[in-house]
Amino acid sequence: MKDRVWPALAVLSFALALVGNVSISSVRSLNETPYRVLVGIVILYMTGRCVLSFFSERIGAAVRFRARFLAALGAALFIWDILSTKTGIFPLPFFPGPVQIVEIAFVDRRELFRSTLYSLRLFTYGFVLGTILGVGTGILIGWYRQWRYWLFPVLRVCGIIPAVAWIPFGMAVFPSSFMTGVFMIAICSWFPVALTTANGIASIHRSYFEAARTLGANDRFILRHVAIPGTVPSIFTGISAATGLSFCTLIVSEMVGAEAGLGWYINWAKGWSVYSKVYAAIIVMALLFSAVLALLGLVRSVLLVWQSGLTNEEGSASI
Repeated sequence: MKDRVWPALAVLSFALALVGNVSISSVRSLNETPYRVLVGIVILYMTGRCVLSFFSERIGAAVRFRARFLAALGAALFIWDILSTKTGIFPLPFFPGPVQIVEIAFVDRRELFRSTLYSLRLFTYGFVLGTILGVGTGILIGWYRQWRYWLFPVLRVCGIIPAVAWIPFGMAVFPSSFMTGVFMIAICSWFPVALTTANGIASIHRSYFEAARTLGANDRFILRHVAIPGTVPSIFTGISAATGLSFCTLIVSEMVGAEAGLGWYINWAKGWSVYSKVYAAIIVMALLFSAVLALLGLVRSVLLVWQSGLTNEEGSASI
């Protein structure tokens, strides 16, 4: 019974946030329509999911899993709106309310969209390059003893250096701030992917290799058809760790000499003390990060479909 109550409470909490915003007068003159429309869309979406949960157990499990968090989020929005827009207890410009953040995001949507595309392009180039280099380095270290002798000390020394420490080097070597950002993101994603790939190959039980050799397989065949496929779960573990590091590096790299991007947008808005724009960019960044993680999770579930019975928690946690 509790599982059915929490989804209803989640919808009611957002309805409370909407009713509170409409019924209570504001102390500041703002365009509250975008915020009300957004909350209304969320309510309709959540209501539709609750209805569908009666016909699909998979959707029902996802709805029940997120219900408590969404209920708390709706209550937090209501309290935040009261303390900021409705009463002015939270002082400006450092603590804008949700109405101001949604309003500024709507007004500045073109610049936010352009900055998001720029950041996504920079992240994709650097992350893909770093992942490819990381997988290649990890395979060399994990499979070939001679490569391990030469590369592992380099990985161990360069990997612990924060990517932002390479900014002076990147600006001196590369012709543009964009290429410097690609280099920094590639460096910070290369280390965890290479390390987990090498550890993944090293952790494969020797009996698999011996069985393949007994059947006449050579080293190249074993590497391609036994070692690398067996390392894919470890590779995705490194990719997941590299994603968060790459996003942090992305924002820092865009604050140094960039002409666009979410990091540049945050730095520019902070310089004008327009903190509502700063918070709007942070929310967009969080949504973008969640979308990237969801995409990686989808790719992982396709490539590692044989693990679906071993990792049920991922299926229950997805919406």
